[in-house]
Amino acid sequence: MKKFAIILSGCGVYDGTEIHECVTLMLAIDKAGASYSMFAPDIKQRDTVNHVAGKTVSQERNVLEESARIARGNIKPIEQLDVRNFDAIVFPGGFGVAKNLSDFAVNPDNVTVIPSVEKVIKQAVSLKKPIGAMCIAPILLSRVIKNSNVTIGNDEGTISKIENMQSKHSVAKLGEVVVDENYKLFTTPCYMYGDARISQVAASAEKLVEDILGVL
Repeated sequence: MKKFAIILSGCGVYDGTEIHECVTLMLAIDKAGASYSMFAPDIKQRDTVNHVAGKTVSQERNVLEESARIARGNIKPIEQLDVRNFDAIVFPGGFGVAKNLSDFAVNPDNVTVIPSVEKVIKQAVSLKKPIGAMCIAPILLSRVIKNSNVTIGNDEGTISKIENMQSKHSVAKLGEVVVDENYKLFTTPCYMYGDARISQVAASAEKLVEDILGVL
């Protein structure tokens, strides 16, 4: 049975992991006959957003603890992730990628990826393990892996930032996966298209998992 490691960034689209993307990813992996384990950094969130009002509130939350809500408590700190024990690594999207796993949300012209996440990405590349990234998460790959080829859909502002990181961007539609064969990267836009339906996100997750399993 092939094993996926899923890296979370909190719980909720505006300050953590995009829940629909993560759950459809989990379902796609399970339906494909593979398994997954979940990891997240044990750090404070950059901010906490009231998802009803769409406004930042004065609450302090922990990325690992919030991610555990999606994982039903079955999650470990990312520092305990041994990439050698998994066949592939996948990052769902959500603003937590840009706020907690990196500082893209506040520093898009000179992005820093947190060390634990950068280490996992570099280890996966070194071991030639496939890496999947959904929605905004491909920015992590662009920052860590120079000359990589990824997609976040067709958002011109984000595309320009990716290209400034010395990576190539390929425009993709919902349900499409861009494959960088050199680094074994698999990326799909999902909710980077704001009008995406959950069925389209689910189809994207299934295609991502299918394509990754196709090279294992």
